Amino acid sequence: MTNVTRVKICGLKDSENLSAAIEAGADYIGFVFYPASPRNITPESAATLADKVPARVKIVGLFVDAPDELIQSTLAITRLDMLQLHGDESPERVAAIRQRFGLPVMKAIRVGDAKDLEPVPAFEKTADWLLFDARPADATLPGGTGETFDWGLLAGKRFTKPWMLSGGLSMRNVPQALSVLHPDAVDVSSGVESARGVKDAAKIREFIKAVKN
Repeated sequence: MTNVTRVKICGLKDSENLSAAIEAGADYIGFVFYPASPRNITPESAATLADKVPARVKIVGLFVDAPDELIQSTLAITRLDMLQLHGDESPERVAAIRQRFGLPVMKAIRVGDAKDLEPVPAFEKTADWLLFDARPADATLPGGTGETFDWGLLAGKRFTKPWMLSGGLSMRNVPQALSVLHPDAVDVSSGVESARGVKDAAKIREFIKAVKN
């Protein structure tokens, strides 16, 4: 664990907000390749933005129960440094994707209560990163809903892989989250938006400042 919590800004779709994230010190930026999401981006648009991302910032591609063909066609067009699996992928599926594409894989685990953490040991064996997100009430979207979960469910737990905290984080509540938990990184999407799917450069800067300071 590093002394300074790393930050991922997810769901970026335009140059202005990408630049704001990079200049403010984001460690990861996320592109969402999931048509049902208001933050969905085409591989072609992502490739244009990826060309502006310095090597120190890692690009994460978010997929939801995606077939190999979609991941392959996306990688053929745009640079991705990590694959984020945000659906109902099994530990075996995580291992297969990691082996086929040769990239680090982060598995999102949606948390509503303690039993949702039961699959963690199996995913620790196959994923490079874990991401804990809120289990949304809206079953049509796997994440990015702005909902939080009970951080106490993770308090005191140790994991064999690095992990990110996600789910309803904003500049207002992330200091509290970091007083309870010590994740390797935090992941934000709706918490830095002015409207659903519309990022806000000022909020991006404020969020990163709140975490880094």
